[in-house]
Amino acid sequence: MTKADIVNEIARSTGLEKAAVLQTIEKFMEVVKDKMAEGNNVYLRGFGSFVVKVRKEKTARNISKNTSLKIPAHTVPSFKPSRVFLDQVKKEVK
Repeated sequence: MTKADIVNEIARSTGLEKAAVLQTIEKFMEVVKDKMAEGNNVYLRGFGSFVVKVRKEKTARNISKNTSLKIPAHTVPSFKPSRVFLDQVKKEVK
């Protein structure tokens, strides 16, 4: 499912204009990105959490050149689904 599919689904089910729905979704994503860039986590009860994780400094190897390099500590975005979300999506695969 793409962003356009989500916009169409929300517009169809709510009766709102597609342009308004798209603008709302774009603003939501912008706010989440901005807050996470500032180092804040975003919690959406019943859906999940957008969390900033810290990766420690580590040494990596370039096998072709037989050299090692240091990868500095850095942050990465992560998503942790809520228990309700997990239970709804989780299915047994046959």
